[in-house]
Amino acid sequence: MHLKNLSDSKRGQRGKIHTISGETRFLNRIISIGLTIGSELEVIQNNRKQPILVFGRDTIIAINRNEGERIVLEVTE
Repeated sequence: MHLKNLSDSKRGQRGKIHTISGETRFLNRIISIGLTIGSELEVIQNNRKQPILVFGRDTIIAINRNEGERIVLEVTE
């Protein structure tokens, strides 16, 4: 099992959400948009000064860098 922060993932990498950490407000927001532990994601874009774009649950979601550091993926590809 290879774990990696979402903010460190490269374009095209796929994985399942392993851990989400942060305050209650952040957790509620992330869960409300459908990103839960076990959700499968694919990184669409991860340029250093822009939000991270991920494809999950049939939609593209933008996540800022600080939030991406709190989401840990179990990388499958």
